[in-house]
Amino acid sequence: MNDAVDTTSLPNEDALTEAGSEHLFIHASAHRALANDAGKRILVEGDGALVKDIEGKEYIDGLAGLWLVNAGHGRQEIADAYSRQAGKLAYASSTQATSIPAIELATRLAELTPGDQATAFFCSGGSEAVESAIKIARQYHYFNSEPKRSKIVGRRGSYHGATYGAMSVSGTRPMSEPYHSPFMHGVLHASPPYCYRCDFRHSFPGCDLLCADQIEQIIKYENPKTVAAVIAEPISASGGIVIPPKGYWTRLREICDRHGVLLITDEVINGFGRTGRMFASEHWDLVGDIMTVAKGLASGYAPIGAVMCRPHVVEAFEGKNKLSHLLTYGGHAAACAAALANLEVFEREGLVANSQAMGARLKEGLEGLSHHPSVGEVRGQGLLVGLELVKDPDSKEKFADDGAELETFGEALAERGLLTRVDSVLPLSPPLCITAEQIDRMVAIIDDSLTAMETAHDLG
Repeated sequence: MNDAVDTTSLPNEDALTEAGSEHLFIHASAHRALANDAGKRILVEGDGALVKDIEGKEYIDGLAGLWLVNAGHGRQEIADAYSRQAGKLAYASSTQATSIPAIELATRLAELTPGDQATAFFCSGGSEAVESAIKIARQYHYFNSEPKRSKIVGRRGSYHGATYGAMSVSGTRPMSEPYHSPFMHGVLHASPPYCYRCDFRHSFPGCDLLCADQIEQIIKYENPKTVAAVIAEPISASGGIVIPPKGYWTRLREICDRHGVLLITDEVINGFGRTGRMFASEHWDLVGDIMTVAKGLASGYAPIGAVMCRPHVVEAFEGKNKLSHLLTYGGHAAACAAALANLEVFEREGLVANSQAMGARLKEGLEGLSHHPSVGEVRGQGLLVGLELVKDPDSKEKFADDGAELETFGEALAERGLLTRVDSVLPLSPPLCITAEQIDRMVAIIDDSLTAMETAHDLG
């Protein structure tokens, strides 16, 4: 990346901020956030794991945008692939036609995804992928003469998207209930496999995977003939980088099979190298009946997602049994071309292997910060790593998400050149092309920022 941002061709910074504040409603933000929230910034340039803002300040992109710029910023070859296809045929009707890039991408995904997940339904992003998976699951049971199978079981703390159905199956009720209830009918929630904060106050392995068995209890109580699917992230990212204990996924797969319930594995964040495997499911030899993907599929260069289905699922939709669902931008030709180019970068540069190696380095570096009294636990897989922050390591008391301590911590991180979300669990998921030097720099920034927070608030 260039040492300085060329602002000669850009509008005046103050004018941009004023216009953005007035006319741009930034997602999950208050109106006029660009002017009133110091955490908002105008980014103008990116290169690999780094980004620069309009003032020329450089940051490590610690969250890969929003968990998705897996190939890194500034990939001209991905932009060129999109441009070439857009100049030739940007779009073909999602219901009456398709395009060569869509067929090529579906075929490539069938080769890459776990097991026999061989058929792709394309959409614009993760929330749409989850909405589509729910509809496919319900209609699958209808065509198999079980029309009462409509209920969906999710897990508390999980996040599956912001559209209505995806929000309903997410385990984020405390945040969304005041504004958006009542939620979609027939959604139930079980405990997450969150060993650090076990709902059952047990420790693994003595717990005997009660968190998985609870899902079976719910299915039995509701009557298995009314349950369509269980949806879960292999590693719950927004839920706190929660990695399930050994045996959890084998148990849950067996439970779903025993009761004829489809298992939807949500790899919208997990997928495409994020965890040191192409898909997180591979860590447990897990094959969901349906899998949702997005984000890293095109690394943010185009809005695209997909639902991958196993043969027994799509075979229900043959003859007159048409899928009662469509999305205007599903299989967008130029977006598919960008995704194909993105996957070529992954293969050529070994980004999945780099995710595994750099993730281990990041985790080891963070574990070296255990001398900080505010460090509760470090956990992660590949470049999906979380640092749980606590007021007291013995009681595991949390910091308030809107409290002064985390505000100080977030400001310190940004001042030192690291961009990420700051919650009671600090999520770290930088682009997969990140270097060892940049990993070490991230750890040093976090170390200094923890000291700044603990000093300012007399912690420990």
